[in-house]
Amino acid sequence: MKQTEGGTATELRTIIADLHNHSTASDGEYTPGQLVLKARAAGLEAVSLTDHDSIAGLDEAVETGRKAGIEVIPGVEVSLRFRRPYFVGSLHLLLYFSPALLRNESFRKDLTGHIRQGRGLALVRDRVAAINREFGPEGREPLLKRLLTVDEVASHGDNITRRHFFLALSKNHHVTDRSITDRIIGNSSPAYIPSGIDPVTLQPLLGGYPVVKVLAHPAAGSFPGESLYKEVLPTIDIVERILPEFLDSRIVGIDGLEVYYPGHTKQLEETLLGWARHYDLLVTGGSDCHDGSRRPLGASGMTREELDRMKAKIG
Repeated sequence: MKQTEGGTATELRTIIADLHNHSTASDGEYTPGQLVLKARAAGLEAVSLTDHDSIAGLDEAVETGRKAGIEVIPGVEVSLRFRRPYFVGSLHLLLYFSPALLRNESFRKDLTGHIRQGRGLALVRDRVAAINREFGPEGREPLLKRLLTVDEVASHGDNITRRHFFLALSKNHHVTDRSITDRIIGNSSPAYIPSGIDPVTLQPLLGGYPVVKVLAHPAAGSFPGESLYKEVLPTIDIVERILPEFLDSRIVGIDGLEVYYPGHTKQLEETLLGWARHYDLLVTGGSDCHDGSRRPLGASGMTREELDRMKAKIG
């Protein structure tokens, strides 16, 4: 457990749970079991595995938690695709559910069927083709000395994310300048094709099962200066414009906001806490752990009160 400052200057928060983490089932460094054991070693009482658009690691995580004596709350980070006049890109939705629901085969089949539509080799092929058209040797802006290939990207993982494109560009094409990689794979790139699914298509699943829906890192895109957690996320003013769609139960109907996050300043936390109070939403937190050094476990999280409120919602 660790103490951190909260949304106000005088508030101290004792973190007992970290509910946003990734494993080798998506783009993390640790296996699901290793992640859970590291959470226990760090003194946490609860942890969640929320891989990108995948539940492949959850059985291992839950079983490891059962044996090690740490609570594991199953989850998944779903990519949602947006094409609006003011924003083209992806936002992320954290879904949490009980271990009992994870054992429900109908739920697993429905969830997997929905989230797999937002990624996969078809999207990778489209993105690689667009990158080559724009930035290949004969492209409009020839930043690459040779064509990028699907195999180069796919060799870095099974569930492809932007990180895998970055690895292919840096390791295979020696493109390491952040401004250049952002130009090639960032949201503002002319080659950018958003990952994820249309939020409306997720509604049958959300309405049919008891899941807790939390908008992930809503303000990370407004972090001042450079941040590993900022990635290419939209600024908080854009998120605020889209927020009514997340609140609308006919579209998503979120239950909470991820307020406590390494890429949120105290001022941004205060703004999000205001949203949570105004709309009566759960307050959650997590480290978005991907590895042991650059994006470590336990960098942010939840208090006992916050966790208990969320678990009551899960049921």
